Amino acid sequence: MADNGPSGLLEACLVVGVSNERLKELCLGKDRELLVEAEVLQVHAPPFVKKESSSNGVVQDHAPAFSRGQRRRSFKKRDRPVSTISDSGKINESAVVISDDLSVPQNIDLIALPQLCFPDGLRITNECREDSYHFLVFTDVFGTQTHGVVAQYCKPIHFQQDNAMHQNGHQSTKLQRLYTTYSICVISKYPYYNALRDCLSCFLLQLKTSRMTEFEEQVKEFSAKLALVPLPPPGPLHVVFNLRPLRIELPSRLDVDRPVLDLDLHLPFLCFKPKQILQIISCILMEQRVVFLSTNWAKLTLVAECFMIFIHPLRWQHPFVPILSRQMLDFIMAPTAYLMGCHTHHFNEVAEELDDLVLIDIDQGTVMCSSLGKLDIPDVPLEARECFISRARGLQVHYDLDLCHAGSRTDINELRAHRRQWQHRVNSVILNVTMELIVNVFSEVCDFLNYEHRVFNSEEFLRSRDTTDHTFYKRVLDTHIFHSFLRDRLNRKNDAFTRMQLNIRSETRRMKTMTESPRRPTIEEINRKNCRPENGLSSRLGKSMPNLADYRLLTIPVQRVSIRTMPLQSGSWGPSRPIRIFKLPEFPPPLAYQYVQKYYYDLISQLSRAITATPDDSALLARYYYLRGLVNSVAGRRVDALGDFQSLYKTDMDIFPAELLTALVESLPPQERKTAEHRPELKRLISRVKRENERERMQPDGGTVKRFELPRKHLHVEDFVRRVQESGIVKDLGTIQRLFEALTVGVEGPSKSVFYLAVDGQQKQVDPETFRFFYSFWKETEAAAQDVDLPAVVLEHLETDECVYKLSSSVKTSHGVGKIAMTQRRLFLLTEGRPGYVEITKFRDIEDVKISSAPFLLLRIPSLKIKTAIRKESFEANLKSECDLWHLMIKEMWAGRKMADDHKDPQFMEQALTNVLLMDAVVGSLQSQKAIYAATKLAYFDKMKLEVPMMVPKTTSETLKHKINPSLDQTSPQAVDVLLYTPGQLGVSELDGGGNPKLWCALSDGKVLVFDAASWSMQQNSVQVGTSRLTCMLAVNQQQLWIGSKDSFIYIINPRSVSCNKQLTEHRCEVTGLTLEERVDKFSQTVAYSCSEDGCVIVWDVSSLQVRRHFRVSCDRLQSIQIQNGMLWCCGRDCVLELRRNGTVHRKMSLPDHLLSSPRGFSSFLLFNESEQLWAGFAEAGELCVWHCRELNKPFIRIQLKDCAGVVCMIKVKNQIWVGCHGRSAAGKARGKIYVVNTDRYTVEKELVAHTDSVQTLCSAEDRYVLSGAAQDDGKIGIWKVE
Repeated sequence: MADNGPSGLLEACLVVGVSNERLKELCLGKDRELLVEAEVLQVHAPPFVKKESSSNGVVQDHAPAFSRGQRRRSFKKRDRPVSTISDSGKINESAVVISDDLSVPQNIDLIALPQLCFPDGLRITNECREDSYHFLVFTDVFGTQTHGVVAQYCKPIHFQQDNAMHQNGHQSTKLQRLYTTYSICVISKYPYYNALRDCLSCFLLQLKTSRMTEFEEQVKEFSAKLALVPLPPPGPLHVVFNLRPLRIELPSRLDVDRPVLDLDLHLPFLCFKPKQILQIISCILMEQRVVFLSTNWAKLTLVAECFMIFIHPLRWQHPFVPILSRQMLDFIMAPTAYLMGCHTHHFNEVAEELDDLVLIDIDQGTVMCSSLGKLDIPDVPLEARECFISRARGLQVHYDLDLCHAGSRTDINELRAHRRQWQHRVNSVILNVTMELIVNVFSEVCDFLNYEHRVFNSEEFLRSRDTTDHTFYKRVLDTHIFHSFLRDRLNRKNDAFTRMQLNIRSETRRMKTMTESPRRPTIEEINRKNCRPENGLSSRLGKSMPNLADYRLLTIPVQRVSIRTMPLQSGSWGPSRPIRIFKLPEFPPPLAYQYVQKYYYDLISQLSRAITATPDDSALLARYYYLRGLVNSVAGRRVDALGDFQSLYKTDMDIFPAELLTALVESLPPQERKTAEHRPELKRLISRVKRENERERMQPDGGTVKRFELPRKHLHVEDFVRRVQESGIVKDLGTIQRLFEALTVGVEGPSKSVFYLAVDGQQKQVDPETFRFFYSFWKETEAAAQDVDLPAVVLEHLETDECVYKLSSSVKTSHGVGKIAMTQRRLFLLTEGRPGYVEITKFRDIEDVKISSAPFLLLRIPSLKIKTAIRKESFEANLKSECDLWHLMIKEMWAGRKMADDHKDPQFMEQALTNVLLMDAVVGSLQSQKAIYAATKLAYFDKMKLEVPMMVPKTTSETLKHKINPSLDQTSPQAVDVLLYTPGQLGVSELDGGGNPKLWCALSDGKVLVFDAASWSMQQNSVQVGTSRLTCMLAVNQQQLWIGSKDSFIYIINPRSVSCNKQLTEHRCEVTGLTLEERVDKFSQTVAYSCSEDGCVIVWDVSSLQVRRHFRVSCDRLQSIQIQNGMLWCCGRDCVLELRRNGTVHRKMSLPDHLLSSPRGFSSFLLFNESEQLWAGFAEAGELCVWHCRELNKPFIRIQLKDCAGVVCMIKVKNQIWVGCHGRSAAGKARGKIYVVNTDRYTVEKELVAHTDSVQTLCSAEDRYVLSGAAQDDGKIGIWKVE
C-alpha cells in the first residue's frame, strides 16, 4: 500500500536574507563588498486560512489547507553575532538579538538553513547578480527526507544623504548604490525540483514588478497557492496547474515503490563517461565516503540525486548532504559512510583532511581518491559492466540534436511541453539501463536465499561468482544498503527489480526453478568452455540445479541469450500506459475561507465529472478517487472521503493510503462516525483499518536477515532440519530427517569424537564437527564440479541438459580400464589412455544390480555386476572399496527412474539424485566402517520398491501424461486448492492478451502460482492474495481473473501483469462459488455472480465492479452456483435450488432419501444443457446421482464409484464427467482417485489412481487435457490425456 505522504505540494516556504535594520546598520558609509550573516526573515507553513477569519464567525473544526496535520513547534531564534568584513580585512562582530517567534514545520532547522540557502556566504555587493537556483535535501534522525528548492535574487539598496534607506525607491542626486541578495526556499516532501523551480521562476517575475512593502504578503500568498496543490498518487495521472505565465506539471511516481522523478537523469551522462559512472555507482554500493565537487551548487544535488535513482531499488542508508556550506566542511570528518557535496574551491581543504575520500569532480568528469594513491574501488562485474557501457553509448542525451529538424515554437508552454516529452523518453530509457545494471549485478542473489528461515548464504553466493568479481561482492555484501535490499527480497517485494528480473530470465533459468535436486554443470554449459581432450575430470563432483525433466515427457526449446546482446526490456521502469493530465481549477484570488472552500468544491466537482467520464478505466478511476478523497478530507467532508478511499478496493489497492486513512478515521467526530457506520461498506472499511493497524503493530518492521553459519552446538533433529535448510543443501523435510538418521549412526571417527548422543533415552544429536565434515565435503565436491571439462568425444553422446554427478576412480571393467561416470540418465565408461566413451546402460534399462567377487592373485576383489535389457552379457567393474557405495547409488537411481517413468513424475528422479549425492557426502564425511550402513538410511526409493511395490495400473499409466510439483520451493508439500487454465493466443503479445496459455494454481495461505502451460515452467514467484485459503477461480475476461477466498474477499488479478490490486469486499463469509453469465449480444454488459457460505448471492457488473443486486438463498452452506438458460442454480449441503434472476425460488431438489442422514450432503453438481440433466456428487458417499431437469423429485439413475469415500469435485469434458474423489487404500492410507464417467451410457469408463491424497480440484485445458490438484500429503498436479 502507498505510504501516507503529504497531501499538499508545500511543506513550508522561508525567506532568508538580511533585515532592513541590519542593512542600514551594516551598509551606512560602506562602498565595498560586505560578507554578512544571513538570517531567516519569514516562515510560511500551512494552514494559511482558518474559518475563524471568515465573516460568519463559526469555529472551524477541520484543517482547510492541504496539511498532514503534523505537530508544529515554535522556534525562537537564538542570539548570535553577525560578522562583517572591515576595511582592513578583519572581522568585526556586533551582536544582534532577534527574538521573533517563528512557527515552522517539524524537522526544519532554522539555524542551519541560512547557511544552506547561502552556501558560499551572503554578500552585499555593488553589482547586481543574476537570479540563481540550487536544491537542498534535509534528512531527520529517522532517515525521512524533505527537499528544498532555493531561488536567490538580487535587490538594490538605496541611501539618501539623511541616512534613510530605501529599496526600489526614487533615486536622489547623491545616492550610494549597493545590492543585497534574498533567498526564497520552498520545502516539499517529495523532490519536485523542476516543478518548484518553475514555480519560483514565476514568483520572482512577479516580485520584480512589485513594491518591497508588499513582499511578505506576496510570499504568503504564493505559499498558500502551493499548499492548495494536491500531490498526484502513483500511476498514470499527472497534476497540472497555472502559475502565470507558466503551466506547471507535477509528475506522479511511476509506482508505489519508486521515487518521484522530476529531474533530468541524463545530466551525469553529460558530465561523466560510462566507466566513471560505473565507478561512482560502485563507490556508492560499497558505502564509501563520497564527496561531489562543482563550481555550480545546483549540479551537486541534481547529480547526486540521479545516482540515488540509478541504484534503485537499493537505498542509501547513510548521511546524504549534497550541499555543504563553507561553515559545514568539518562534516567530512564524520566517522561513518556519507555522500556530501561542496564547492570546487574547497578541493584542497577537503583532500587534505582524510586519505580515503572518493572525490568526484562534476565539472571535470573525474573520480579520484583524496590520497596520492590510485582509487582502490573494484569494478562492477564484467558482463554487467560491458552491457551497461554498450547501452550508455547508445543513449541520445542531446536535446538540440533531436530539434534540428523542428521549427521554432512560438508558445512557451508548448515549447516546455515538448521538452518534457523528450525528457520523459530519455529518463525512461536511462531508468531501464540502470535497472538492468542492478539486475545483472544482483539477480542471482535470490537463488541463495532461504525464505522460510530468512537466511542468505553469502559464502555459497561468493563461490558461484567469478574469482575476478569476488573483491567487489565481498565489499558490497557487508553494507547496510545490501542488507536492506536482502530484506526486501526475503519479503518477496514485487518491485521494478523483481519484474525486470523475471523479464530477462531465460527459459533455462525458469526451468531450473522447476527442479530441486543438486546438479552439476550441464553439457550445454561445458560446451561453452574450451573443451580440450587432454583435460581430466575431478574425482569429486558436487551440486548444481539442472533441468531434470524427462526428455520423453517434456521437450522445451531453449534459447540462451547473453545479457550483452539481449534487447533492452522496455517498460520495466517506464509507464505501461499513456500519461493523462488533470488540470486544477484556477487559484482563488483572495485568501479568504469562503473562496478557498469554493476552490475545494470546484475541484471536487471537476473530479466527479472525470470519474463519470471514465467508467471503464479502473487505473485512472483509482487516481481520481484518490484525489477526490484527499480533497474531501481537507475540505471537512470526512465521510465522503472514506467513500472515495473505499472505492480504491475496486480500482487499485496499491495506492491505498493506509496511514492517511488511519488518521482520518481517528479524527472522525462521534456524529460523523455514526453516519459512516450506518453505511455497511464504510463500517467494514473502518473495521479493516483497525485490524490492519493491530496486525502491523504485532509484526516486526521488515523482518530480520541472517547469514548462514555452521553450528557450534549439538543439534537435535529440529535444529538439524533448520540448519540444513538454511545451508541450501536440501529443503525437503523427509529427506533431511533421513539424513539426520544417517549422520547419527553409532560411529566414532579417528578423532574419537562422538557423532550422536542417545544415552539414557536422550534424543539423538548431531555433533557440530560431524556437521562441519559433512558440509565441507559437500561444498568441496560442489567446487570441484565447476571446473569440469569433458572430452569432445564424450560430449557428442550426451544430451545438452545432462550432468555428470559421480565419477569413480580408475578401475578395471569388462569394457576396459577407465572411470565410471553417472548422469541423471545413464552410466558410461570414460576410457583411459585414448579418451573414449563406452555406454554402460541407461537407468531405465537396468534389470539387476548386485555385488560379486572377482579373483585377483590370492585375493577376491569386490566387483559390481549390472545386467541390462539391451545386452546379453553383464557389465562388471572391480570397484574395490567403492563397490558398496556405487551399488547403493545405482540401485537408488534405478528405483527412482522406474518410479519416475511409472508415475510420469520427473521429481522422483530428482529426489533420487539428491539421495545419491547425500549418500556420497555421508560416506565421504564419516570415513568409518559403518559409513555404508549410514548411507542406506538415504536409499528411500530402493526401500520403497522392496517394501511396497508401487505398481501403477495400466489405465492410469496410459492416461497420465505428466506431473508437476508446485511446492518445490517449500519445505513440505502444500495443498493444491484450485486450478484454472486460461488459453493463450500465439503471435499476439502478452500486453494484448496473447502469449502462451497459463495454468493458475492456488496453494494454501493465499499463494497463487502461474505456470506456462506450453512448457509447464513456473513463470514467476507466488502472488500473494490475502492470507487465507483460496476457494474458487473465474476467468472473467482478459483483464480480470477473480479468486474467492475463505476470508470473504474476492481478489482480482490482472492476468497480463500477474498482479493483484483490486478486491471486492461485499461478502461477509467465505466465498464459495463464482460464475459468469453469457452475454446476449456484443452490446450487453458482462455480469458475474458470486456466492458465500451464508447463502448470500451478489450480481456484479464486471466493467464497473458495482453490485447490481444481491439476495439470500435459504440452504445449509451454499457451496457453488451455475447459470443455465437464464436461471441460477445453487448447490447447498442439503439441497439444490433453481432461482429466477430476482432470487426467488423456482424449484428445489432435496437430498435423495438414502442420503438424508449424511451431515455433509451435496458436495458438487453439474448441469447439461443438451440433455437437460443434473448430475450431483456427495461428500460422504461414493456415488453420483443423475436427475432430469424436468423432474427433480428423485434421481433416475445412480452410478456407483468403487473404493470412493466421497466426491470432492466434478467437471464436464466432451461427453465425459471427470470426478475427483477421496478414499482409502487397502492399507488404510489416504488416496485420491479420478473416475471418468460416460454421460451417454452412465458407466465408469476409467478409474485413475491419481494421487496419494484427496483430489481437491479439477480443470480442463481446452478439452484436450484435464489437470488435477491434490491435498497436502501429495501436493502435486497431474496432467491427464482426454480421449
